[in-house]
Amino acid sequence: MIISSLQNPRVKHVVRLRDRRDRDREQQTVIEGYRALLSAARNGHPVTELFVCPELFQGENETPLIERLRDGGTTVLHATPDVFGKMAYRDRPEGLLGVAPQIRRSLTDLVVDPVNPPLYLVAEAIEKPGNLGTMLRSADATGVSGLIVCERCTDIFNPNVVRASIGALFSVPLVEGGSEETISWLKQNGVAILAATPHATSVFSDVDMTCPVAVVVGTEQYGLSDMWLDASDCGVRIPMLGQADSLNVATASAVMLYEAVRQRGEPAAGQG
Repeated sequence: MIISSLQNPRVKHVVRLRDRRDRDREQQTVIEGYRALLSAARNGHPVTELFVCPELFQGENETPLIERLRDGGTTVLHATPDVFGKMAYRDRPEGLLGVAPQIRRSLTDLVVDPVNPPLYLVAEAIEKPGNLGTMLRSADATGVSGLIVCERCTDIFNPNVVRASIGALFSVPLVEGGSEETISWLKQNGVAILAATPHATSVFSDVDMTCPVAVVVGTEQYGLSDMWLDASDCGVRIPMLGQADSLNVATASAVMLYEAVRQRGEPAAGQG
C-alpha cells in the first residue's frame, strides 16, 4: 500500500506528534533519518511504524535497514513524496521516518560500576533541543556512564533532540530526575560533583576527574542553580581568553568530558 492522501489517519497521527502534549499523552516520538533509525535498531529501541519514500533515498543502505526493522516487527508503510514531506521534520527528507515508543529511565536504572570509575554528565534545565541533542552526541563519543537530565525544560523525546543527537539518544544511558534526588543519589554512590560555572576559581583541567565524577552544567541563560552550586564538591571553569564570558552549554560539556577522557588515559568510544 502506498499512502498518497494527506488526510490519511496515519499521516495525521505523525503530524500530531509534533506537539509535546500529544507525544506525552501517547508516549510516542518520531525518529527521522537513516542514522537515527540505525542507532535505534542497533540499541534495541523498538520502532512500531516505518514510513518509507524510495524517491527520497540518498544511498543504498536504506533497504537492509528497512528489512532489519521489518524483521524486528516494524510495520513498513510506503508514502508518496508529498505525503512524506508533510510528516518530515527535515528540510531535506531522507525518505525514512519511524514512530517509536518513549522509553523513560530513572536513576535506579543506572548501574554504578565498582571497578571502573563512572563519568556522568548532569544537565539542569536545558531549554534548547539542539543543545540537548548535541550533548548526547558528546556523551556517546566520550563513553559516559549516563546523562542525567534534571528539571527538564525540553522534552527529551522532542524529534529535534532525536535529530540533533543523530541517534545518540538510543545509545547513551539517559535518565531523568529532580535535582534534589539526583544530588542525593550521586552522594550516596560516592560520585564527586563538579559544577561548571564561570565564577569558579579552579580551572577544569586542574581538577582530578579520574575518580567517580559528575560534570554538572546548567541552563543556557542563567547557569546552575544555587542548589547545585551549594552541593558541589568543586566549582570549575573553562578559561575564556576573548571577550565572550562563556561557552555554549553543549560545547562546554564536550570540553570537560574530553578532559576526563584524557585524564583517564582512555580513548574516546569508537577510537579503538
